[in-house]
Amino acid sequence: MAGDLNAAPVLSTPEDHLFEYAVVPTDDKTKAKSDDEISDIYEITRTAKEIGDGGWRRIGLQFPDHMLCDAPRVVQLLEQELASLPQPTAPTTIADSQSTATACPEPSITNNGQCSRDVQQNGTGCGCGKQDPAPVESQLKARRVYVLADTSYSACCVDEIAAEHVNADVVVHYGRSCLSPTSRLPVIYVFTKHILDRDAALAGFEKEYPDKEAKVVLMADVTYQVHVLPLLSELQSRGYVNLLATEIVHNPMGRIPNRKVVDIQGKEVEIISHGSENSTGLDLREYSIFHISQPPTALLLALCSRVKNLYILQTSSDSSSLYSAQRLLGRRYARLLSLTTAGIIGILVNTLSVSNYLSSIDSIRKQIAAAGKKSYTMVVGKLNPAKLANFAEIDGWVVVGCWESSLIEDDAGFYKPVITPFELELALASDDERVWTGEWWGGIEAVKPPTDEKPEEKKSEDTENNETQDAAENEQASGDGEFDSEEESAPPEFDWRTGKLVSHSRPMRMAASKTKSTKKEDSSDKPDAPPRSSALTLRSKAQELASVNGVISPGAEYLRTQRTWVGLGTDFDEEASMTIEEGRGGVARGYTVGGEGEKHLMS
Repeated sequence: MAGDLNAAPVLSTPEDHLFEYAVVPTDDKTKAKSDDEISDIYEITRTAKEIGDGGWRRIGLQFPDHMLCDAPRVVQLLEQELASLPQPTAPTTIADSQSTATACPEPSITNNGQCSRDVQQNGTGCGCGKQDPAPVESQLKARRVYVLADTSYSACCVDEIAAEHVNADVVVHYGRSCLSPTSRLPVIYVFTKHILDRDAALAGFEKEYPDKEAKVVLMADVTYQVHVLPLLSELQSRGYVNLLATEIVHNPMGRIPNRKVVDIQGKEVEIISHGSENSTGLDLREYSIFHISQPPTALLLALCSRVKNLYILQTSSDSSSLYSAQRLLGRRYARLLSLTTAGIIGILVNTLSVSNYLSSIDSIRKQIAAAGKKSYTMVVGKLNPAKLANFAEIDGWVVVGCWESSLIEDDAGFYKPVITPFELELALASDDERVWTGEWWGGIEAVKPPTDEKPEEKKSEDTENNETQDAAENEQASGDGEFDSEEESAPPEFDWRTGKLVSHSRPMRMAASKTKSTKKEDSSDKPDAPPRSSALTLRSKAQELASVNGVISPGAEYLRTQRTWVGLGTDFDEEASMTIEEGRGGVARGYTVGGEGEKHLMS
């Protein structure tokens, strides 16, 4: 076989198979920006003024990934602008001021050059009577600017964790933002300014709405917000009479998230809330929205049931179109239906900066527990399918984040469905109570805070439990048989997608029935307890669930029954112990085996 080879085998690919990287042509005008353009886009003057007014010394600049190329120049221009402002002062303690004071003018030579006289009780001088200089109340501190890159979670949220690593006093957030309230640090929002072809925007509006009496609300992404009012003024000069505009406000829970509706004079227009009896305000369901630039998907889903229709004017090469979110809403409804029979739900923490994320996690835990399901809380940073696939025992996930980041758009690659807290509330409802109205919300802003039970309700619940327990004991004493557990008496549950019967959708309710039956067995062991029935009974599967520290754990049960690999060392439990021997030692160029072994040279 070797004789058939006339030449050496080819161990590499031919030259014509080399990878070629296509060079994308770029516009030099858009690539290289002047200092004036950078200052205008990133609002250097306004940012420096707000920093000076706040007296902050350590400033963190948070950039999204596509703006990091401009970060060095932004830092340079911002430092130049800050240098022209008065430097901030930082108060010092009395100990710091005394440590910088001058020495006593008459030191004693018997104490190593230090004054050996008794110090005055007021601490302002030494015993020689010479007063020390007055303590310095404040001193100048130079400002430090830090760039925060590679955000911990979504770029729309303020990364307070990265800011605390540099002990920042304030965060300057660049680019589009969800404007969710932060929990620790003050924030300066710089949305940046993008150029808009106003002639193309006016032509697109007139093409979509030829009727001069059409009711339309002009809206834009935060990076194009500066063009809204000029477009409104130009369109009204062309004969449109029922136009309104939007302005940015910090209110994610508004009828239009983070926006208020204004007229041509800038006066706010009252909007009728959903279900409100007030008929004097503006009904958004009679108006269309003309949106400049592609909005986030969470905003599209939130607006689709609140307005008449939505037209998106694309600022990129994509074509503008009338958008309909009905199919996307149908997909979200199918996602939440897949979690109606989930027994174990994972809570994904996708933010550590939104002000109410801790109370929202507590509330979601209580909602899951009230439905008889088990929850596990995970903090995994930025989400991807590979991370979540490590937790095979989780039947579904709910994301705790802002109203934009809680929606996972490209979720086809995830092993288990990922939904929002609003969708979880619908998934946990019973089949009779679950009603899909078309309303949708993505974040934790709509999560109700956990409420403690009132004493009256708790007392009535305890009374009801006592009556139920007495009835069960009476039934057992009468010899009618063992009291049916809640698991056996509960109605059957079916998967809406497959139509199959599901028996593990409420594992914690099964555990609760086990606890009740255990208490009954303990009470029956008392001397004065009635005799137990001798009839054969079916043992509940809940009694076989694994527990951790006395608490039923469906995750541990999954690990015990369904995982084939349970850790290292399990294959050597039955092997006998062996004598410890000295192995190979030495350096990389030559090892020895044993204490006096032969040296092995490494080639």
